[in-house]
Amino acid sequence: MELITIILAIVALMLASFFAGRARSLRLVGGPRKILRLHSLPGYYGYFTALWCLLPASLLVMVWVYLEPRVIVALVMDGLPQAHQALSEGEVNLLLGNIINLATGDAISGNADAIMQAAAERFNQLTIDSRKILAVFAISVAALSAIVSWRRITPDFRARNRVEQIISAVLILASSIAILTTIGIVLSVLFEAIRFFREVSAIDFLFGLEWSPQTAIRSDQVGSSGSFGAVPLFTGTLLITAIAMIVAVPVGLMTAIYLSEYSSSRIRAVAKPLLEVLAGIPTVVYGFFAALTVAPAIRTMGESLGFAVASESALAAGLVMGIMIIPLVSSLSDDAINAVPSAMRDGALGLGSTLSETIKMVILPAALPGIVGGILLAVSRAIGETMIVVMAAGLAANLTANPFEAVTTVTVQIVTLLIGDQEFDSAKTLAAFALGLMLFVVTLALNVLGIQVVRKYREQYE
Repeated sequence: MELITIILAIVALMLASFFAGRARSLRLVGGPRKILRLHSLPGYYGYFTALWCLLPASLLVMVWVYLEPRVIVALVMDGLPQAHQALSEGEVNLLLGNIINLATGDAISGNADAIMQAAAERFNQLTIDSRKILAVFAISVAALSAIVSWRRITPDFRARNRVEQIISAVLILASSIAILTTIGIVLSVLFEAIRFFREVSAIDFLFGLEWSPQTAIRSDQVGSSGSFGAVPLFTGTLLITAIAMIVAVPVGLMTAIYLSEYSSSRIRAVAKPLLEVLAGIPTVVYGFFAALTVAPAIRTMGESLGFAVASESALAAGLVMGIMIIPLVSSLSDDAINAVPSAMRDGALGLGSTLSETIKMVILPAALPGIVGGILLAVSRAIGETMIVVMAAGLAANLTANPFEAVTTVTVQIVTLLIGDQEFDSAKTLAAFALGLMLFVVTLALNVLGIQVVRKYREQYE
């Protein structure tokens, strides 16, 4: 039985439980006209029964689906001849992958012998048997839970309180999953970064001036320096981010001020959606625009003025990235400005201030926390951008502050290091996790700085 069929069966039982629980509560008090005898509304009794039908069965399905492939793989491996079980870990993984691919109808590496065919058939049969058993257990648990909860319904039963407790527990579980996921991401990056720093000195990584992550495979191989100095990557990231913010912050903030305070409703109704459309353009399109239009234009203009401009430059990537971020800064700043109480505007204007003075002395200071938050979010977006940098700034790890030269960023190098089949026991691959850890630390520092700024200035307007 397919998993979707099992889920649909549980949902059907849940709906039936809802109506059964609601009908039982009304029948116990003698009908809808005597509903006041119930502690809770009839719908809560239905929700109580439906939740108890759904939650235990759903938990069983999730645990079963998580453990099922591991148990099936173990049973398939136990059924193989002893010679196959004595293989190395890599050979066992390759054999197991071929068996699974053969069972699912995908291509395999090499030829399939009789042993692999038998193992694939056993894999499919165990999967079918597992789903049948899961269907029986899940539907039985759902039905049993519904019956038990249905029998607990009485006129004095506090169904609303129980339902709210269940919903509260589900919400706490959801928030815990989000928090645990964040912790898991951080720890996964941290552990791999620690492995990298065991092979490469943290001092060399943080303060080294040369980035060449290619390492030699043999002792007699040349041309693979294995230099992991990340300063050129940090410099390139900061250079492109600075150019982008120089473009995005003034233009986005002035756009938000104009749309909020100066423009008519007709202009705002047209300009606001256009900005939102600009925010929805895929980054690869911006990359094409930067590589095919902006970069050649900058090179031509620079050469006409006597400057040496590379075909791929930090300036081209930064300008296009700034254009991409303008809607983000403008939208968040516009929301922050509109959130300022109108009484503050009216008071300033009533005291004789001009509109520009009101904006400068009242509205912008009051909206500063939201504006700072928007700018920090834009900085994080700029730091994490990859496609525009790849297409407009290149992959060269140059240590330079010249915006006319080609540079690269941390995110681009992370993608480059993890492209293709990689072994996660070499410094080259592990360097991507060290770079990711540095990005996390920088983003965290920016968020902490933004929170401090917001707290400092928000107190003046509370």
